[in-house]
Amino acid sequence: MKFQLYREQQQSCDIQTAWKFFSNPYNLSKITPKDMGFVVRSEFANEDIHEGMEIDYNVSPFLGIEIKWKTRITQVEFQKSFTDFQEKGPFKYWNHRHEFVPNEKGVFMNDTVDYELPFGFLGTLAHQVLVKNKLEKIFNHRFNALEKMFNDTKKEL
Repeated sequence: MKFQLYREQQQSCDIQTAWKFFSNPYNLSKITPKDMGFVVRSEFANEDIHEGMEIDYNVSPFLGIEIKWKTRITQVEFQKSFTDFQEKGPFKYWNHRHEFVPNEKGVFMNDTVDYELPFGFLGTLAHQVLVKNKLEKIFNHRFNALEKMFNDTKKEL
């Protein structure tokens, strides 16, 4: 069974700043909970995000068990959107679309993740018991981290 996670957030920055941050794979570890053990294994030398780009990660989502994860960028529209698709990892299907819309307050962002777990009925059960809550926790952490990075009005000058 396929599921969808949708999140949106207003960022108080310009599109260039938002795009530079979110299109850099190394920044993902800055907004992922530490207990996930998230590490980007691929090496990029000032390489701009592009269709076909492959990114390798290590992640430990449950019980400290390390999993290798590989995503491929399947779509890029400069400063508007990009999509990463899981090539290898814990999901049967994972397609994550990131969209950026400049507005008078900065940049409105939204994430749409379509995903499916392996193992049929057991995967659906695991989603209800464990995975759905884990993904919510990860994206809540991400929201809070981004609020501090881009929307914190109490930052010292």
